[in-house]
Amino acid sequence: MSTLLSVRELTMRFGGLTAIDQLSLEVPANKITGIIGPNGAGKTTLFNCLTGFYKPTTGTLRLNHPSRGEIRLESLPSHRVARDAQVVRTFQNIRLFPKMTVLENLIVAQHNVLQRASKFSIAGIFALPGYRKAEGEAMARAETWLRRLKLEQFADHAAGDLPYGIQRRIEIARALCVNPVLLCLDEPAAGLNPRESAELNELLLYLSGEMGIAILLIEHDMSVVMNVSDHICVINYGRKIAEGSPEKVQNDPHVIKAYLGEDDEDEASGGIAA
Repeated sequence: MSTLLSVRELTMRFGGLTAIDQLSLEVPANKITGIIGPNGAGKTTLFNCLTGFYKPTTGTLRLNHPSRGEIRLESLPSHRVARDAQVVRTFQNIRLFPKMTVLENLIVAQHNVLQRASKFSIAGIFALPGYRKAEGEAMARAETWLRRLKLEQFADHAAGDLPYGIQRRIEIARALCVNPVLLCLDEPAAGLNPRESAELNELLLYLSGEMGIAILLIEHDMSVVMNVSDHICVINYGRKIAEGSPEKVQNDPHVIKAYLGEDDEDEASGGIAA
């Protein structure tokens, strides 16, 4: 199993608060890696470090890009993480453009490619061949992901008018338009009903298994995490307390104690409910 991302001794401090404390983990290529832990464990801070929103206090984030070789994510300006490293994220709170159509949201996600093709707007204004080609490819890419995620019927609907579960799917489709090598999903099952959660499971397995996209998944819904993850890392108070297969993790006494607050003598009596 090849490693796509190596996190080494990652630490993130905010004044006197240590949100991530010497965290190390490996994210395999073409697999789903779950990141779980109680509220306030540092999961979203980890995503913010990976995607350029925060600069780590110390530590390294090495991405083994399939075509560009090793990229040090902690060294990149935030706007280049998605563009150059193709590490893309979604957010716990949906951040679509609500008054734009679904198709327009997916086109906007490709602004880096279109901006380069426009040559500071000159090529776009005069509709030069290079820009028209890039525009056509962006449209085709958006339509492809609408079709694959079963969103075609909503293409011309305002994104903000659609049901919550559909908006979650649109946000993932928008991220996929950037052709990610690593897709970071921050609680994609939040607010979904059981049917929508089951559909999300199918989608994640399709993206990993059929499309070969590595996924890093933060999720509180254990029915999602345990059913789709190939590997799970558990963090608490910014430190890794366990990692391994779903079966190993859900029966780890340290994980049970962190989630359920069980006494030491009761730690090994059960697992985390999936």
